[in-house]
Amino acid sequence: MTTVTASTKFYIKNYPRPQFTRKEWLDLNGVWDFCFDDSKVGDAQRWMDRFPTARKIVVPFTYETKASGIDDQEVHSQVWYRKNWMLAPESEGKRTILHFEGVDYKATCWVNGRWVGEHEGGYARFSFDITDSLVQGAENEIVLKVEDGHSPMQPRGKQRYSGHNFETSYVQTTGIWKTVWLEYVGQTRIESVKITPEIDRHMVRFDFRMHGVDDKSNLRLEVEITFKGRPVTIWSLSVNRSQLTAEASVLHETNGPWLESMWTPERPNLFDVEFVLYDGEEEADRVGSYFGMRKISIKEGQILLNNYPLYQRLILDQGYWPESQLTPPSEEAIIKDIDLILEMGYNGLRKHMKVEDARFLYWCDVKGVLVWSEMAATYEFNDEAVERFTKEWLEVVQQQYNHPCIITWVPFNESWGIVNVGHDVRQQKFTEGIYHLTKAFDPYRPVITNDGWEHTVSDILTLHDYVERGEDFLETYKDKDSITGGRSAFNEWKFPFANGYSYQGQPVIISEYGGIAFRTESGWGYGNQVDSEEAFLERFGSITGAIQAIPFIAGYCFTQITDVQEEVNGLLTEDREPKVSLDKVREVNSRRVHHIYRD
Repeated sequence: MTTVTASTKFYIKNYPRPQFTRKEWLDLNGVWDFCFDDSKVGDAQRWMDRFPTARKIVVPFTYETKASGIDDQEVHSQVWYRKNWMLAPESEGKRTILHFEGVDYKATCWVNGRWVGEHEGGYARFSFDITDSLVQGAENEIVLKVEDGHSPMQPRGKQRYSGHNFETSYVQTTGIWKTVWLEYVGQTRIESVKITPEIDRHMVRFDFRMHGVDDKSNLRLEVEITFKGRPVTIWSLSVNRSQLTAEASVLHETNGPWLESMWTPERPNLFDVEFVLYDGEEEADRVGSYFGMRKISIKEGQILLNNYPLYQRLILDQGYWPESQLTPPSEEAIIKDIDLILEMGYNGLRKHMKVEDARFLYWCDVKGVLVWSEMAATYEFNDEAVERFTKEWLEVVQQQYNHPCIITWVPFNESWGIVNVGHDVRQQKFTEGIYHLTKAFDPYRPVITNDGWEHTVSDILTLHDYVERGEDFLETYKDKDSITGGRSAFNEWKFPFANGYSYQGQPVIISEYGGIAFRTESGWGYGNQVDSEEAFLERFGSITGAIQAIPFIAGYCFTQITDVQEEVNGLLTEDREPKVSLDKVREVNSRRVHHIYRD
């Protein structure tokens, strides 16, 4: 069993947002009342006031999963939840915030029969201040209605949009699928902190948003930064507005050599930081956090980490489990997956078509795992899809910004939801818009549009190629100009760039390859299936070695870490059992590459 141990100063086991911790909170996961509403009568019959006789469900697992206790994979487009609980004594005199880390797709919430809010989007988290609907000294009731369906205009990723699985479409996810929890906070508090490391200046910048603050306030914010238990700096500033920015110097002699203070896969150093807000001498809020000093940049066709060339050895990770699908079954399961990735010699992962649990990103921060954060795709392009996608993507970028492990944003993949982007100007402008909106909030990370082929504006040229043999790969990729300007090697109808766009010297990464399946398995993989571990490893070594040998390729991403339902091309089974020797996989990944990239 994987052991969960504290790795940052303010870490709390199972705390849903490890980068922004407070001590007074309540986990609401567990058994809830649950009802299907196939006839859509819940609103008319006011289930928010009189919840019907119900079955039980184990939150945060969806009804489609075995872990939920229901295991019904049919489509139910409206479902209802209810939870009763008693307010904790520490909530007295404070505001109570109800947090949902993920609900797919549209959620409407009532507390004690009173409407408190709604949210649309299956992958972004959201919160409601429910204080004014609560009663002290008695049971309180949360009722949540969730509406979902097969709409191709909503970001759904790998969730199927018909009644059965096919190819890369899996069982749908409906309802609560991430943690639900309460937090007790003051009326005056720290709403959020955007943390930006600037290693060339040896500084870190904090952009604060405050709640309950105006120009008449007389508050003081104290910030204390430590590194490996040693004090780095402590300072305070006056607070009389809802937004403010401050900087601190953090890379200096007290931390040792500055290179050894920065975050890298080899040394994932993290600084602890605590924010304490005072109203006079009284403490109004206290938040624990952390950050990593690291920089991602691009120069002369190379990706740089902290100004040094970075060679990326990534693995595709779809984040599915057999009993719980998209929901991690536990924090221990999250850590196990990350440890297996590291054991196989990868230094990062591409989280595919899924916005992962914040605890997963926390442990990638702690263990030094590079992450490409990718959005779940829509399946059609129209005004409604554009609006839904844009709103949710911007929420996701803001919510994940502080994680040092995230080094690349991937809003689009293989033209999903933008199938005519190769020649359709509207779709091209949509991808440009998403690129520039992302850059407006985060100018520091590369953005890829669109992963695999038909790029418009993009900081990296990523290509997908499932050729089976290394010698064939070498023959195709020996001429860089033919690759950057020609047809896709994997899909003869696709080009690296959409019409009107061309190669501008970007780094090149093979961001999907492999996908090897065993012949004895049901389901599918890419290309011919293999008969033995020996055949698997020979093919894996052949194609990986060929990629490593091409001088202009800056890294690769192997498909994939585990089997997922009918797609059985993982290095591990769905139950996380290795199919081949992980030491031998590591041996291939650990080969020295063609030139000066750091290993």
